[in-house]
Amino acid sequence: MELKLRPKNECMFDEISLGEIMLRLDPGAGRIKTARLFTAWEGGGEYNVARGLRRCFGLKTGVVTAFADNEVGRLVEDFIMQGGVDTSLIKWMKYDGIGRTVRNGINFTERGYGIRGAVGVSDRGNTAVSQLKPGDIDWDYIFGTLGVRWMHTGGIFAALSETTAALVIEAVKKAKEYGTIVSYDLNYRPSLWSGIGGQEKAQEVNKEIAKYIDVMIGNEEDFTACLGLEVEGNDGDLKKLNIDGYYKMIEAATKKYPNFKVVATTLRTVKTATVNDWSAICWADGQIHKGIELNGLEIFDRVGGGDSFASGLIYGLLSGKEASEALNYGIAHGALAMTTPGDTSMASLKEVENIIGGKGARVQR
Repeated sequence: MELKLRPKNECMFDEISLGEIMLRLDPGAGRIKTARLFTAWEGGGEYNVARGLRRCFGLKTGVVTAFADNEVGRLVEDFIMQGGVDTSLIKWMKYDGIGRTVRNGINFTERGYGIRGAVGVSDRGNTAVSQLKPGDIDWDYIFGTLGVRWMHTGGIFAALSETTAALVIEAVKKAKEYGTIVSYDLNYRPSLWSGIGGQEKAQEVNKEIAKYIDVMIGNEEDFTACLGLEVEGNDGDLKKLNIDGYYKMIEAATKKYPNFKVVATTLRTVKTATVNDWSAICWADGQIHKGIELNGLEIFDRVGGGDSFASGLIYGLLSGKEASEALNYGIAHGALAMTTPGDTSMASLKEVENIIGGKGARVQR
């Protein structure tokens, strides 16, 4: 494989993530609009990858983000520390007592059940992290002095504001100067782009970012919405998967962006909110690889499944595994993350490898 990883002994971090981290409030089995109690978690598309790599796979990870310096920000920081992710790169901004100019983001999320789909309601206007701009982060210190083997970011953070999109571009360019591998999850969210130019703006931003990415991740909708690439002749059913259609999409992506070393896309057939078929494919070294299929996967909380797929894939690639094997680490880790509450993974490496090896759900004693 063409991925040239920096030596572990010259880097403080195996991986860092650039992105927003919000306080997630979860009504459990109930609904947001009728809840009286919420369970508090932390979560964020880019951060979830760093946490999975730390807690499940034992790698040294950190997060580049920003918080308003108040009790809510410090609560989220405490959650991050509980997950073992380094917090030294967090930028703290002065809080004005109201949140008029800077605040912390909150994400209300209900899981869904059966025919009732999951629901997410974000309250993230004027967040500290959305105000980060080029020049705010000392990338030479992070990539040069400290050393980073891998950086991960994504389309959620890029969509927060004009300045965060510009910061992503600054970060990925600087990462390339220092030989750090960069992965990017397209993670298209129509609601984030709707007020700033919609899908047209999403494509403008993501097509520019894509020029600097080594490992591109996303599902079919992401590649279509963000890069204008489509799968022909496929209805999304894993049992009738048109691999040739996906291969053509990936082939078009790698021709347009020859810097891509690995392209991975998750495959999900939603039967109900609690039963999905789940798999993934990836392209590497000119070949397309199809991973294990977990059909009829029972879902407890689907939020973060794609992020945990990304962290499993990245772990495999960082560990020097073949792309086909790394793909299965991603599929298994993503599946396990969706069997527990919250955005982040509660899985162990042993559990991931048991799924890859075909072991069932018999009781462990």
